[in-house]
Amino acid sequence: MAYLETRGLGRDFPGVTALDGLDLDVELGRTHVLVGENGAGKSTLVKLVTGTDRPSRGTIRIDGEDPAEKPDLFRYIAYVPQELSLFPHMSVAENLLMPFHKSGHRGIVRRAALEREAQEYLDRFGIEARPGDLVQTISVPDQQLLQIARASTNKDMKVLILDEPTSSLTPVEVDRVFKVIRGFHDRGVGVVFISHKMDEVFDIGDDYTVLRNGKKVEAGHLSDTDEDGLIRAMSGQKLELGDQFRPATAPAEPLIEVEGLSGPRFEDVDFTLHRGEILGFAGLVGSGRSELMQTIFGFRKAHRGTVRVNGAPWRLGDTTKSVKNGMLYLSEERKHHGIFPQLSVRENIGLSIFDLTNSPLGINARRERREVDRIVDDYDIRTASTDTKISNLSGGNQQKTIIGRAMAMEPKVLIFDEPTKGIDVRTKAQIYEIMKGLAEKGIGILLVSSEMDELRKCASRIITMHSGRVTGEFDTATTDQESLVGAIFGTEAEHV
Repeated sequence: MAYLETRGLGRDFPGVTALDGLDLDVELGRTHVLVGENGAGKSTLVKLVTGTDRPSRGTIRIDGEDPAEKPDLFRYIAYVPQELSLFPHMSVAENLLMPFHKSGHRGIVRRAALEREAQEYLDRFGIEARPGDLVQTISVPDQQLLQIARASTNKDMKVLILDEPTSSLTPVEVDRVFKVIRGFHDRGVGVVFISHKMDEVFDIGDDYTVLRNGKKVEAGHLSDTDEDGLIRAMSGQKLELGDQFRPATAPAEPLIEVEGLSGPRFEDVDFTLHRGEILGFAGLVGSGRSELMQTIFGFRKAHRGTVRVNGAPWRLGDTTKSVKNGMLYLSEERKHHGIFPQLSVRENIGLSIFDLTNSPLGINARRERREVDRIVDDYDIRTASTDTKISNLSGGNQQKTIIGRAMAMEPKVLIFDEPTKGIDVRTKAQIYEIMKGLAEKGIGILLVSSEMDELRKCASRIITMHSGRVTGEFDTATTDQESLVGAIFGTEAEHV
């Protein structure tokens, strides 16, 4: 018998039906995979079954009862969002165990007791942080694991909804999360797992539901279908995704030369990026990949070492100079560092083309709209209107907006940090094609990704890092998967 069930569930917004007549059954002790392209209705469903939004029609039952009549039933449904939702200026323990039940006289928190309890969760989830660390100082993957751990502190939880929980995790961390999910099964907890990663879907899932354009188009047991079947159900057609998206042209002269660069979480890194090349970076949590990129761009201070761009010394520690000189960084955290969520698509893009649209009388609205429309068309950004809030777009369309906005600034170097995080299969292929096209125009791309398949498809070379040091440099076309995996675990490899 299903613990969480919906019947005829629907949600309408002005001019849009986001969810239409959905029947869903989630059983305890099993993982129910929810799949669909960006914009298929998954997020709308989550908002309804967690009580953050109300349905336009249909019913929800939790343990056979109606939460519309007993709202307290929603306490049995825990949710971990795809985007980070933590308090960065508070400690790991405080984020994990809020509200604080470990209190003493007159509500004073017994910090030692709080941190002892927090450590048990950190050990269980393999989070590489101390209870007293500020959340803003720990890695993004550790923050993602922290969110899952925080949900598990809910002692009433019967159904756990995980929205793209592995989007920034490497295979090692994914295995750890899956071990925890199987532990939830043993405790009789049902899991709703939302993901675009087909290998993970079949590894952890028992049952599945496919959404397309707000409707359920297929459901059943995963043992009765395969990857091609799921992709076909999601998209409505068979997709030819291709085996590789590497630039067709050979890399030209050096564009970036990094020598002996050291900074937070990495030491003595050397590499060269050529013009028109996609250079990949692979590594586990704490390997220093993102910190390296943020230091090159100027977010973080370098301890020592040099960077040269086009043969000239590069000024480190100054993001404004980086942007003016043609280097852009696209963060893995779209919500916090990539978009202005309260502004429209037009305004988000318009900020980057101010020099093109500015006039003595202010912004030339006609010119701005023309340029924005061109970018929306060029990058196939799906939006009802350019005046739509960008936060209302799917993750994939937000990412394409960010890329289009970046390209309007005519960069020479693009740093992509987890560019397809939380993005569906079709849109992922579109972004791969965009990256390939940019490289073939002569732009140098540094690609940080936790997906080995993504790196092997897109990058001409892959640099592996472990514990802040480079452990290998590989020619993608001639390197097997085992060598790459060995190097990200710290096995030293010969440079190509």
